[in-house]
Amino acid sequence: MKKTDLYKNLGLKIDGKLKQAGTPDRFAQGVVLDRKEQRKIDQEKGLIPFAVKLNAQLANDLRVLAEKRVIGMNELIDELLRKALVV
Repeated sequence: MKKTDLYKNLGLKIDGKLKQAGTPDRFAQGVVLDRKEQRKIDQEKGLIPFAVKLNAQLANDLRVLAEKRVIGMNELIDELLRKALVV
């Protein structure tokens, strides 16, 4: 192999490693958990997945309200459902 081919292969290896590496914490919102870890944390909190289909306009309104109040969608839906169930 030529010396240039060795450097080219080394560069390809470095590019591959950079693409596989995660985003550094300073650019992201902290450590991103994989699905198993997130599921385990949710189970400890007593949370279960609950899928529901909503009208697109209603979903957009909920997203806007969550952004306005600076909370997540899960917290917003939890709060709204609890208010609606109190009779």
